[in-house]
Amino acid sequence: MAKIDKSDRQWRDELSPEQYEVCRRKGTERAFTGRYHDHKGQGVYRCVACGNPLFSSETKFDSGTGWPSFTSPLRPDAVSDEVDRSYGMVRTEVMCSACDSHLGHVFEDGPAPTGQRYCINSIALDFSEGEDD
Repeated sequence: MAKIDKSDRQWRDELSPEQYEVCRRKGTERAFTGRYHDHKGQGVYRCVACGNPLFSSETKFDSGTGWPSFTSPLRPDAVSDEVDRSYGMVRTEVMCSACDSHLGHVFEDGPAPTGQRYCINSIALDFSEGEDD
């Protein structure tokens, strides 16, 4: 996958202040406030910064955490991850593999079949209804 390389100024110009804070500065939206935490549509969730297809509604589940949660990415190469040691914790950060935007974190407490819970900020996502990419 080709990497998208933009300057900080370009990201600030293209994203809303809230999107910039989460996607480029690794922020987090408050639980139960995002537009997709309780979303039930059928389609594909894409990176808000670059449009990369990330997650299918087929893998979305209600984790009760207040953020959209998925059992797996749409494709193995749709997201990348790295160790996040912020706030005195050790977690696995999830990023868009195309533009390196921060999406959220993945945890090993999800349902079958993967046992994973991709806990993603709504503000980092756009939704394409009816797509199955």
